[in-house]
Amino acid sequence: MARASTYQGPVPSRPRSSTRRGSRGRGPGRPSVEKTILGVPERFMRPRLILIAVVVILTCFGFLMVYSASSVTSLTSEAMGNDPAYYLKRQLAFAAMGAGIAAFIASRDYHIWGKRLVGIIWALTIGLLLLIFLPIAGSDAYGATRWVAIGPLTLQPSEFAKITIILVAADQAERYYDEQAVGFQDFVKNLAVFVGVPLVLILLQPDKGSTLIIAATLIVMAYLAGMDRRWILIVLAVGVAAALVLSLKDDYSRARIVTMLDPWSDPTGSGYQLIQGFYAFGSGGLFGVGLGMSRQKYSYLPMAYNDFIFAVVGEELGLVGTLGVLAAFGVLAWAGFRIARYAPDMCGRLIAAGCTSLIVIQLLVNVCGVLGLIPLSGKPVPFVSYGGSTIMSCLMLVGVLVSVSAHSTLPETVHDRSRQSWQFADGQGEARGPATSGDPGISLAGTPTPRSSRPRGDAGPGLRMVDGGGRAHPQARPRGGGSRTGGRGSCEGERIDLGPSAAERLRGRGSGRGDGRRGRN
Repeated sequence: MARASTYQGPVPSRPRSSTRRGSRGRGPGRPSVEKTILGVPERFMRPRLILIAVVVILTCFGFLMVYSASSVTSLTSEAMGNDPAYYLKRQLAFAAMGAGIAAFIASRDYHIWGKRLVGIIWALTIGLLLLIFLPIAGSDAYGATRWVAIGPLTLQPSEFAKITIILVAADQAERYYDEQAVGFQDFVKNLAVFVGVPLVLILLQPDKGSTLIIAATLIVMAYLAGMDRRWILIVLAVGVAAALVLSLKDDYSRARIVTMLDPWSDPTGSGYQLIQGFYAFGSGGLFGVGLGMSRQKYSYLPMAYNDFIFAVVGEELGLVGTLGVLAAFGVLAWAGFRIARYAPDMCGRLIAAGCTSLIVIQLLVNVCGVLGLIPLSGKPVPFVSYGGSTIMSCLMLVGVLVSVSAHSTLPETVHDRSRQSWQFADGQGEARGPATSGDPGISLAGTPTPRSSRPRGDAGPGLRMVDGGGRAHPQARPRGGGSRTGGRGSCEGERIDLGPSAAERLRGRGSGRGDGRRGRN
């Protein structure tokens, strides 16, 4: 008689035998690989792996271009020890720190960063942004106070504030649009405090480029959250008007606009850097002059390893190289938005979409500035340009994206809910716990139960399953005129006997034409 048990919930998978694993040549680490990669649905694992692969490729390509663009400058500088790899070594150190932080972020549930600790993260960010205004910590450079000097390290808090603003905005949007835990007035007040305050502090540095990138990212998140398009258009119009006013307010910003429109009006002054970038693109042509063979990096193009590294890519690798970089970021954008699409809640969707949008928008701001399509902003190319704060913050954004992907789950379907009612039964329905790994198997064949004897109540509905296979007592099936089994299932070795053949069951029972003994050999 087959053993029985009752089980509420999904059927646990039975591990393969060691003999079978050995026959296929699987190593001891294969089960963990299957659980980590092969056991994840394709819709989650594919964009995650593509995202990680593209980021690794872009970062390694950035190391190569930073070394190529900065080697001449650092080689001729005594302050840098005449070391051609000075900037490369620093970039490697910052990338290692950023990768470690990103791995830690990715290993934790994104709800920790976007829900539980978001208030603490916001307070720390405000503290860092306020720290740059203190004379003991602020470091002035290029007409702006954007850096904090902490010992040998120089960090830019606005780069890390971008991540905080994304987390805070996603949390507030979910509370208002999805959970409906706050009213409209409270929602606006929260945005003014948690999003507006860090934006104002960034703008006061001044850092108009970062403010523009964050504002554009917030508009994308608002659209995806379901905000009324009329409100989005109003906010967008107000933002453009405010940007124009701020750009025309001081001489430095007005000079950048004039330089964008006509760089040759001051070829040795404000337009010098942009003109040298044009020369770099023109020299590169279709396939470039060759990797490491740039001429503009010989002190002709200022900040060739940072703001204008895209121009060096165009000179050394040509149009093909620049299009390859843009294509890599296009793949990154696809992977990031796929992760956002399959996120389990609105908070995850907005966080993933915000992180992806910020990276792509910052790329476009740099590329368009180098090409003279918009005023120069001083924003580097993510993963490629030199900059400790930039590479660390970009890798942290990727860590948040991986966290969202790693903690995404398939939605429960009607079939999943149906499987919750499946039961195992011992004999006449005695309860047993979940099936263990030692059970020989599950069979849907067994002794039929009369309707009057079927269990009622909670155990009534659902599918009844009994263990089969080797646990049943083998009974030889009669052949060639043997006795009937009366419809009872029997087991012959590893095969389950379902009783008489279909032809015999159709003949029926009793006397006359329905006599089951007629027509037997």
